[in-house]
Amino acid sequence: MILKILKLVMFAGSALASNFSSGQTVENGNRANALSVSQEQIVIISSLTAKGDLLQLRDALSSGLDAGLTINEIKEVIVHLYAYCGFPRSIMGLRTFMTVLDERKEKGIEDTWGNAASPIPDSPDKYTRGVETLEKLTKAKLGPKPAYQEFSPEMDVFLKEHLFADIFERDVLSYHARELVTISVLSTLGGLEPMLRGHFGICLKVGLSSNQLGEALNIIHKHIGEKEALAAQQVLEEVITNHRNDEH
Repeated sequence: MILKILKLVMFAGSALASNFSSGQTVENGNRANALSVSQEQIVIISSLTAKGDLLQLRDALSSGLDAGLTINEIKEVIVHLYAYCGFPRSIMGLRTFMTVLDERKEKGIEDTWGNAASPIPDSPDKYTRGVETLEKLTKAKLGPKPAYQEFSPEMDVFLKEHLFADIFERDVLSYHARELVTISVLSTLGGLEPMLRGHFGICLKVGLSSNQLGEALNIIHKHIGEKEALAAQQVLEEVITNHRNDEH
């Protein structure tokens, strides 16, 4: 049964990959079109933080540092995911990370802080910048607003100004990394197919390959569960099929 599940989860990531996406070459390895070790750790850290599994998260945070992620990069991962699973999970993740850093320091391990976020210009206004960022991610001009944004204009403003301006503009993480965080959280939470569908599409638009997304779902299966991985895999297959049709 487990073998069947793994084959299903990887179907979208491998069987269809050559049809439409060449993906990207990982930075630290010869496995072209695959997740790098640091990208794998981003998926694991994001998923476990969203789930609230702080015991496993402690080990994942140490593994992330050992894999070359900087302190600021991991902090940014945990901060980014609060927009999708809330302040409580994010804050508990940050507290866990502080504990891990203290323990490693006591062992004589000096972890690298890395670059902090660059200053963000305040012109044009945040709403406009958020729209521009979203159009970069989707590689398309925004169409009519979804019904829920018409129903709640405040939500439209919060999404454009805070999520896609305040958060996505911070350059500690690339768009690739931020989207890996996002799909990991949405897959872990479950029941969020419309959002997951949109972000899988963005992943492909910003250069992540179907094979890499399939690998991410294998990680979800291993660390979160079969139900979550299979639900996300069904969405991914749909997105890949639509993307392939658009390419032709």
